[in-house]
Amino acid sequence: MINIGVIVGSTRPGRKAPDVANWVLDIAGMRGDAAFELVDIADFNLPLLDEPVPPSMGQYSQPHTRTWAAKIAEFDGFVFVTPEYNHATSGALKNAIDFLYKEWNHKSAGFVGYGSVGGARAIENLRLVMGELMVADVRAQVMLSLFTDWENMKTFNPAERQVDAVDAMLDQVVQWAHALKTIRPELPPVAAEVAPPQGRRVGGSA
Repeated sequence: MINIGVIVGSTRPGRKAPDVANWVLDIAGMRGDAAFELVDIADFNLPLLDEPVPPSMGQYSQPHTRTWAAKIAEFDGFVFVTPEYNHATSGALKNAIDFLYKEWNHKSAGFVGYGSVGGARAIENLRLVMGELMVADVRAQVMLSLFTDWENMKTFNPAERQVDAVDAMLDQVVQWAHALKTIRPELPPVAAEVAPPQGRRVGGSA
């Protein structure tokens, strides 16, 4: 089974990311080609990066890092739901990504951005990061506008065409996840003291 994590990339009070991520999950739940799980970085209470050794060494010393690593290791690919702050992704999401290394490698990623210009610059920012982590980011992407996909910038009501954009992105994420799984080395399990939080799950196939 292919497992895809839909990552809520904001921790800001009043954030819009959970509504967007759950909408993506609703669409994903209509598919039968993968299992999808909501992963909210706020549930992991990650501080500013506090690991003394670079993550590429795989020597995680902090309990919160090991819990986060155990969760990310479960997935074959990701959908990053990101706001755009100052022409980039959120500091919270970048910090969460920077905690780990091998758990990201040889997996696929798609993006759902939101902001005044659809989160386009946040997505481009994340594409640069994915390359360094050996993550295959797919071409199709979803860009949600605060002006047209929210009512009065408060109530999420995406345009109907955005559903097709999500499906196109998920098609590519799942395809690449299948391909990359064939070359990804098996990692030893992460010894987490606390079981990682489980988010809402949809879909699944044999």
